[in-house]
Amino acid sequence: MTSGEAEVAVTEDRPTRLISGPGVLLVWLYGVMVVGAVSRSAYQIATEFDRAPLAYSLSALAGIVYGFITYTLVRGGEKARRAARVCCAAELVGVLAVGTWTLAEPSAFPDATVWSDFGMGYVFIPVLLPLSALYWLRRRAPHGDAA
Repeated sequence: MTSGEAEVAVTEDRPTRLISGPGVLLVWLYGVMVVGAVSRSAYQIATEFDRAPLAYSLSALAGIVYGFITYTLVRGGEKARRAARVCCAAELVGVLAVGTWTLAEPSAFPDATVWSDFGMGYVFIPVLLPLSALYWLRRRAPHGDAA
């Protein structure tokens, strides 16, 4: 194996970093959202699940999604980048759907979820975060893979 081939092999084995520059801020914000959503939903599910099971279950789901996105961003590499893009798109759809649902039919949610009112209880971070992440992941795509 020549040194050029060895260099290519090492480069292919090393995942492309996704957490450089603004990516570090994304990981930090997603990490905060994991802690907030998981701890909130765990407490609510354990103490008052019968009050608003849908809301608390959706908050738990949001925490799981945030955790997976955080993991994929830290892991890096092309597969992780693609998985993060899919999860961020699903997160954005969830935020928009739940946000619209909570405004259109407030009685369906006796208590707020992380995504209620488009994340108003979390300073709209739940709606801004996936938009920012999708933009960042698109910018970090290898040249020729902007889709």
